[in-house]
Amino acid sequence: MTDDLPELRASDADRERVAEVLRDALAEGRLDMTEFEERLDATYKARTYGELTPITRDLPAALSSSVSMIKDVAGQGSWAQRIVGGEGSSTWAVAVMSGFQRRGRWTVPRRFTSFAFWGGGEIDLREANFADREVVINCVAIMGGMQIVVPPGVEVVVRGIGIMGGFDQREVGTPGDPGAPRVVVTGFAFWGGVGIERKVTRAERQRLKEERRRERLGGRDSRGELR
Repeated sequence: MTDDLPELRASDADRERVAEVLRDALAEGRLDMTEFEERLDATYKARTYGELTPITRDLPAALSSSVSMIKDVAGQGSWAQRIVGGEGSSTWAVAVMSGFQRRGRWTVPRRFTSFAFWGGGEIDLREANFADREVVINCVAIMGGMQIVVPPGVEVVVRGIGIMGGFDQREVGTPGDPGAPRVVVTGFAFWGGVGIERKVTRAERQRLKEERRRERLGGRDSRGELR
């Protein structure tokens, strides 16, 4: 985490990275349960980098480095850490009367090609890194289908052609975060389709659920004090 820009607003992803460091510290015995709960509560309440920085400052560099949140002049934020350059960990996928999945922590290449015939596939980018700021996902679906899952903040452009089939356009037009990658979906669908949806990860859903629960408990405590 940087001390140079303490007034900048922290994102949900920034808070979640700090929470992961705290969980690791608890598991390794660096924090006891009381300290962990106090710091976790402070993490989810933090609104700026200046409020997040002290939470992990006394942890070893091996842990603190995993929550480095480098901001450049363009305000690229945590996306800068996910645009890694180099080659992709997987460049193609095929499903013939079967299915395929690309999900979890993988590197999306500059161009990823997928083909489905009487089958289907899932291309999940929520936890992925990106080889470049703009990546192209080429989908050919013949009597089959594919589902592309993108995280919030990513810009989506759809240029695919459908004949008795189609490409989902619902996520088109949503502006991306500064510094976030751009995902261009191209290809051809015949008696098939390519769906695109924007979803958070399971860990993020759990964090939001826990945050809402804490807010409800806080509201009840306040009402109790008033009574």
